[in-house]
Amino acid sequence: MTPSGTRPGDRPSPSAASAAAGASTSRTTSTRVGASSRYTPPVPKSAQESPPWVPWLMLGLFVVGGLAIMARYLVFDSSNIPMLVGLVCILGGLYTATKWR
Repeated sequence: MTPSGTRPGDRPSPSAASAAAGASTSRTTSTRVGASSRYTPPVPKSAQESPPWVPWLMLGLFVVGGLAIMARYLVFDSSNIPMLVGLVCILGGLYTATKWR
């Protein structure tokens, strides 16, 4: 129950808490929420945004991977090396996409 004149996120002052405790005898002091001793600093802006080269690298890896796979079927009929290079590039692009914020 929130004392009148406060919002749900506000913490009551010690005098208001003792007055509320006197008014409500069914409530125990162990159920109240105390002030937290932990502090979590805000995340810096540089950690929230990825560098501008990340989406370019991702798109480049996708394009190189697709071209390598097409080159396997159009140019290199007897070798599977371009297919492996293409798959590695596409997987690298997918991994880079997970790092883009």
